[in-house]
Amino acid sequence: MATMNEKDYYEILGVSKDATSRDIQKAFQQKARKLHPDVNKEPDAEEKFKEVSEAYAVLSDEQKRARYDAMRSGNPFAGAPSASPYGGGYAGSAGYGNPFEGGFPFGGAWGQQRRSQAAYNPENGANVVVDIKLDAKEAKGGARKTVRYTRFDTCGHCGGSGSVSSEHAHTCPSCGGRGHIDVDLSFLFGAGTFQSVCPECGGSGKVVADPCPDCGGSGRTRVTSEQTIEFPAGTHDGDEVHIDGMGHAGTNGASGGDLVGRAHVEAERLEGKARTGFYLMGIVAPFLVLSAISGVFSAFAMMCFVPFAMGLFMVLSDGVLHRSLLWWKRGAMQFANGFANGFMFALVSVWFASCSQRAMLSPYAMQ
Repeated sequence: MATMNEKDYYEILGVSKDATSRDIQKAFQQKARKLHPDVNKEPDAEEKFKEVSEAYAVLSDEQKRARYDAMRSGNPFAGAPSASPYGGGYAGSAGYGNPFEGGFPFGGAWGQQRRSQAAYNPENGANVVVDIKLDAKEAKGGARKTVRYTRFDTCGHCGGSGSVSSEHAHTCPSCGGRGHIDVDLSFLFGAGTFQSVCPECGGSGKVVADPCPDCGGSGRTRVTSEQTIEFPAGTHDGDEVHIDGMGHAGTNGASGGDLVGRAHVEAERLEGKARTGFYLMGIVAPFLVLSAISGVFSAFAMMCFVPFAMGLFMVLSDGVLHRSLLWWKRGAMQFANGFANGFMFALVSVWFASCSQRAMLSPYAMQ
């Protein structure tokens, strides 16, 4: 989700940066009428309506607009009043401090930009999956493989919290911790309010207290790691080996994911033209069987030999002599899957042909 200062709310509403409150309200009315889901049935109308409502919720509020302008300019003092609209005011004469009581994503004694996203949202890190090729000998006897991969690791500067101060997070000043902002639509649609996800905290209700300059407040940085993965004897294609904690680190101190080494054993992997060939033979086979039994589709049965032969050729041309027993089992399963689907089609076709034949002969039977 794009954050508050990653979106140009002025451009979304189609107004200039010095637009008056009346201009903003008028622009919102025009766009909201066109994009409201009850009026506009286009697939992306609802998403655009939410975006327009979000822009209006920020720009129609003087305090939020001043905060947004400051965030966009990269200057914590731009557009700020003599006292912070979010409480706390300016720091003492010893330094400029943060005029937005720590929730503002810019800080430092000289107003240095720190990060563009201050949302505090701990989420567990994802696994990193690496496909590792093994030949038949390595799969049978076991093997050790060293891999290099890119992942997110815990930030060394902030320890993974995302904040360089002892206070990790505080309530989002834009939404008050609710995770959403309310847009008053009573002047446009008669009554009620529209809720939109808070653009500053991303719906979590919290923002990083003092964003780390190294990780931008996420609590993790991108690194290149090297790890040795040991596959046991008797490994088969698709088997996985997990190494705890060596995947992506979680955001804002959450648990990390695992490194997953997935075995790619060529001799056991059924893919490409061989997989298609088994399925093609399976889906055609029922037509050949039922045609031979009923005699209804004798001419059609001859036509079915062509795709069946094509499927057989695709399988045989994939080097079947070097394939393992597991490869043949997977091929048989693919053939069975195609056979089940083809059998249903064949039954319907035979039934339809029989009914048509009886319908054509019924007038002669009545004479």
